[in-house]
Amino acid sequence: MKNIQLIGSLLVIAGSFLPLVHVPVIGNWNYWKLDLSLAIICWILGVCALFGVVNNRFKMGQILGFLLILLFIFTLVAIKMQSLNYFSFLPFASWRETFAGVVKLKWGWIIEFLGAFLLLIKKNTTKI
Repeated sequence: MKNIQLIGSLLVIAGSFLPLVHVPVIGNWNYWKLDLSLAIICWILGVCALFGVVNNRFKMGQILGFLLILLFIFTLVAIKMQSLNYFSFLPFASWRETFAGVVKLKWGWIIEFLGAFLLLIKKNTTKI
């Protein structure tokens, strides 16, 4: 189990450098380009999870994995709200939604969520 959680924490840390959002004309953004404070929180939680796994504190890794999932969901909601707010100058709501829809999520989120879910895996300790 230690290896799985170790891989999960490394995926979360490495995933912060992968493309998470594609903004037309500007290009792909990773966590560091999206928001520096969210990227730092992601790294702190990822490194703490790595520390917990290395020191055989699997419960700590699970708690931090849950917090990482909450952080990722918060980030996704913030991206959606910010893209809608960015086009607030448009007069019609349908235009705002259409232009906000050009901001696309990229494959880096799969790696981020996979790493966080791997941190949640726990060892079955029941003995027969």
